[in-house]
Amino acid sequence: MSALGALMRKELIALLRDSHALAALFLMPVVFIVLMSLALERLYEPRLDTLRHALHSLDDSAAARRLQARWAADHGPAVQLPTDWRSRLARGELDYVLELDAGFARALGEPGTPPAPVAWLHADPGLDGAARARLEADLGAALGELRAMMMMARALGESPSGDFSIRPFIGIREAGERPQAASSVQQNVPAWLVFGMFFVSAAISSLVVQEREHGTLARLVSLGVSPRSQLLAKALPYMAVNGVQAALMLAVGVFLMPLLGAAGFSLAGVSWPALVLVVTAISVASVGTGLLIAALVRTHTQANTVAPLCNILMAAVGGIMVPTFAMPAAMQAAARLSPMNWSLEGLLAVVLRHGGLAEAAPWAMRLVLFGLLALVAGERLFRRRLT
Repeated sequence: MSALGALMRKELIALLRDSHALAALFLMPVVFIVLMSLALERLYEPRLDTLRHALHSLDDSAAARRLQARWAADHGPAVQLPTDWRSRLARGELDYVLELDAGFARALGEPGTPPAPVAWLHADPGLDGAARARLEADLGAALGELRAMMMMARALGESPSGDFSIRPFIGIREAGERPQAASSVQQNVPAWLVFGMFFVSAAISSLVVQEREHGTLARLVSLGVSPRSQLLAKALPYMAVNGVQAALMLAVGVFLMPLLGAAGFSLAGVSWPALVLVVTAISVASVGTGLLIAALVRTHTQANTVAPLCNILMAAVGGIMVPTFAMPAAMQAAARLSPMNWSLEGLLAVVLRHGGLAEAAPWAMRLVLFGLLALVAGERLFRRRLT
């Protein structure tokens, strides 16, 4: 045990000497969390009331005015309609224009389907799909409510009083206790936490290549230190680094992101044993990946290229860089094969869905099995290189 402790102390000293690499391990994922959470905020919660829009009504009926008032209340005040609004839309100076045709009220109050649309949503070609879909849904709901009110007025012979919004009839309940919305921060903190933890593979492989070139590994073998002990001595310090990374990035989400104007990352109601289990399993997988790559590469150039490239590919496929729900079906199927996807799903099961040990265990078992297989393969290759 004393020999293992001495080897671990050697690894920690080597790690602390490379201050630039150590800073990158901690600062790189923090920067990604901040930038990506702010940049993708509208992907998860598109703000429709900030869109620049105008209203163009060719119908001066009470129904048209009521729709315009409802739209302004929900989506903010409209700008004055410019005469060249179509060209301004094409240039991106307006996000959308809501146009009501002449005969809007008559078509809405008559039974049956109109021969042509009477309400048009002219959108900027650059308007993102999530905002466009929300606008279409809001316009459909507003027209449906207004049509129901007008048909009721027609049946009763008088205009009904009060607000005929359908919203009071609708409620939303999420599964689980105290659920959290899948905001940009809730997605990006776990995602880039996983990416940062797997990035230790670059540091591990670079250090192993350096020690192999300097003859350190061979000298240790000649002194009776087995390759397995050397790998274990390298694995444990980097697992500790992973733990510090996880704590730092969770703290960034909880404390820093609200100061930057984003939604805070909440850990309220989270099962800490389940969270520790998942983080430990991710660490086993990431360190195992690093040691396997270290045993495969031969030069510094290979180590500094292969490890980051593997991380980027696993992140791109695994839903770290692009959320899996935004991927086509074939890519979603491929994502399930990535250890980073298992890591992300395990974290989301705990921090977003508030799962316990039972929900975290399947993902943790996959990660630990993957990490142990990588360690065994790395140890065999490592032994061949030293003998």
